[in-house]
Amino acid sequence: MSDAERHRPHRPLENRRLLVVSTNYAPEVTGIGPYATQLAEHWAASGALTQVLAGMPHYPAWRTDEPYRGAWRREESLRGVGVHRRRHYVPPRQSALRRAAFEASFLVHGLLAPPPGRPDAVVSQMPSLADGVIGARIARRHRVPHIPVVQDLMGAAAAQSGIRGGGRAASAAAAAERYALGGAALVGVIHESFVPGVKALGVDAGRIRVVPNWTHVRAPSGDRAAIRARLGWREGTPVLLHSGNMGLKQGLDVLVRLARLAPDIRVVLMGDGNQREALRTSAAGLPNVDFLPPADAAEFTDVLAAADVLAVTQRASVLDMSVPSKLTSYFVSGRPVVASVAGEGGTADEVRRAGAGVLVVPEDPGALLAAVRGLAEDPAAADTLGARGPDYVARHLSRAAGLARFDALLAEALGDTRPDAPGHAQGGARR
Repeated sequence: MSDAERHRPHRPLENRRLLVVSTNYAPEVTGIGPYATQLAEHWAASGALTQVLAGMPHYPAWRTDEPYRGAWRREESLRGVGVHRRRHYVPPRQSALRRAAFEASFLVHGLLAPPPGRPDAVVSQMPSLADGVIGARIARRHRVPHIPVVQDLMGAAAAQSGIRGGGRAASAAAAAERYALGGAALVGVIHESFVPGVKALGVDAGRIRVVPNWTHVRAPSGDRAAIRARLGWREGTPVLLHSGNMGLKQGLDVLVRLARLAPDIRVVLMGDGNQREALRTSAAGLPNVDFLPPADAAEFTDVLAAADVLAVTQRASVLDMSVPSKLTSYFVSGRPVVASVAGEGGTADEVRRAGAGVLVVPEDPGALLAAVRGLAEDPAAADTLGARGPDYVARHLSRAAGLARFDALLAEALGDTRPDAPGHAQGGARR
């Protein structure tokens, strides 16, 4: 062995072959896509031969991005990652049947045309049932560890979100989840509130590891007054902003109802989703409701920071199936959060843990309005709450900490428990 080889830093992932299965991937900038992207790029930079089986970019608009329309397959190399895209149906509106067609189309195409080669481990991103089933099938075929990461529970989502036909779909979704999770080496969950649901699907608690999402956006740096002026937000008018997906489970009609009660408060809905047009119709004639397209990465947190209060809303029935990824971005912005969510769910847990916001009962515009007015009338208290968000991110939600948890998860699944293994740590620890 040469001196150069002897003194070269140890890279535990060097020449490992890793496969990430995630319908959502870059260039998507919201939802699960950024986490799958940063994870794959991190492992590629660590020396692993990393491939991703992904869908065509479509989220949150639920329309396939223009450059990818018409293609059945597309092979790309993005920042050292081999990305294998497969065509799938993209439903413009959500129902249980349309969601099933979305999942089935990616499942069939992914199984018929998987990425080439034998991986050393397969990581799949759920709630996509297709991702979990594909990951399980490929891992079993090659007799390698499968590590599904539960971002949402689709069976619970179908039952709780109000999607048409959701009750009938819940049992079928749960069966697919049992298959995807049943033979997994380890199961990652992004919040401890998901653990009971995963255990109910037959996963032993000893195989569950909590791997929280991290913040994937930069801190705000723009001129707040200038941004408000550009957006037409007058000083003295409180701005309540919701950013992200406009879907059924968010129950965003509560914000439109609030706007009717409070013409002095500007309500801003920034993003896209299958309920956007329905919300626009509901808000027709309300001069204090704005709809903005998704902000690009360069100014996203600047727009969040220019608002007075940031809203996260969920239907009252949404309990244990989802923790919105928007929370990490909200916390970075330094503005207070008002969460209109069930008090016993994971979203409420995160807001309490950060101490950066106020909880109100879901689907109650009066309660939401009272909280917003209270913050608008006490700017010092609002600033104090908002300032706790970046501090919480720095202590618990940094990208380095998040990726280290995944390194530890992968090392454990591969049987690499050496102290110099990537992110060697207590895999099940919660921050």
